[in-house]
Amino acid sequence: MTRTNKFIITTIAIFSLVIFLYSCCQPDREKEQPYLVMLSLDGFRWDYPNKGDTPNLDLIAENGVKARSLKPCFPSKTFPNHYSMATGLYPDHHGIVLNSFYAPEMDAYYSIMDRASVENPDFYGGEPIWVTAEKQGVISGSYFWVGSETPVQGIRPAYWKKYDHDFPFEQRIDSVIAWLQLPEKQRPHLILWYMHEPDAIGHHYGPESKEVMQSVVYLDSLVGVFIKKLNKLSIADEVNIIVTSDHGMGPVYPDSVIILSEYLDENWFDEIQGYDPNYVLDAKQENYNEAWSVLKNIPHISAWEHNHVPERLHYGNNPRTLDFIVVADSAWSVRWDPGSYTSYGAHGFDNDNTDMHAIFYAMGPAFKKEYTHNTFNNIDLYPLIAHILDLDPAEVDGSLENVSGMVVKK
Repeated sequence: MTRTNKFIITTIAIFSLVIFLYSCCQPDREKEQPYLVMLSLDGFRWDYPNKGDTPNLDLIAENGVKARSLKPCFPSKTFPNHYSMATGLYPDHHGIVLNSFYAPEMDAYYSIMDRASVENPDFYGGEPIWVTAEKQGVISGSYFWVGSETPVQGIRPAYWKKYDHDFPFEQRIDSVIAWLQLPEKQRPHLILWYMHEPDAIGHHYGPESKEVMQSVVYLDSLVGVFIKKLNKLSIADEVNIIVTSDHGMGPVYPDSVIILSEYLDENWFDEIQGYDPNYVLDAKQENYNEAWSVLKNIPHISAWEHNHVPERLHYGNNPRTLDFIVVADSAWSVRWDPGSYTSYGAHGFDNDNTDMHAIFYAMGPAFKKEYTHNTFNNIDLYPLIAHILDLDPAEVDGSLENVSGMVVKK
């Protein structure tokens, strides 16, 4: 072998070794960034699949993970819990303490019906999982998830939608699939999306009604449509799916109603915020003692002073919860005025009430198969997602340790 040939062979060998070592040293994200798609079905109680025909949720359980239930934060309302699911923080810590509230430090009001407040980043604390992802170079998308319509920390998901309650569920599916068909460099690897049923039907007819069960069967069929369309994609085997909810639904009865104005004088308060079954009240200084003396003795409610809510509820320390925190006893309603609205289902109650618990189903390469997990808190979703997507998480109240049993070891 000539000296020239030896030199060429040696050079090729060295070059090949360098290429090999370089490829081994590259982070996994450049090799194969995982996907995670999480769907929330508002008000889908943990035991609805036991009462109706849900073959597609059953399919996910057979091929992945099912939790006995998902425990919401208190108060078990939609906006506080969806934002807790996104941030891994209790409402007391992220600031969305009710669906509607007064923020004294801002001297401003937040309401889910007010676009200006919903899109004001000053109301939102913590770091949503899409912000964590975007900061670390992972493209994200959100379809109607609470908090995604405003630039939290100056960042929105790469793809997001302004909430449109009437936008058809089937088209939401098609939009998510379209995102997953984008070219790799534009494609989101994290998607959170939302459907507002069976919550509305549960309020109107009650959680034990045939109408709710019809909605459950329909929503399960939509999960099946999504899975079928996803399976046609080339990346189908790489996508992790979570189907979950923000809270459950409990029965309430027209003759089990507490009217606060029958006990309390409106003139005692500067602020009366909330609606059935949750209120926060800010008393005038001169009326504080009288208001509290009456409030703590009203039947069929629980009432606490600020900073005196039971520790297990992780609530009542944020200034936005005002002086007094009120929640109706389970199966009771509490209103300020009598009004004319009759509801047969409600949520917002103590989260130890299992009627408030939600579903959790998941499958994909990150999850074990045919695995049943114990009940866990929805604040654990943020660290779970961060782990699956190989993200460095922000500091949160949730813990990966609480959910590590459902995932495949890396």
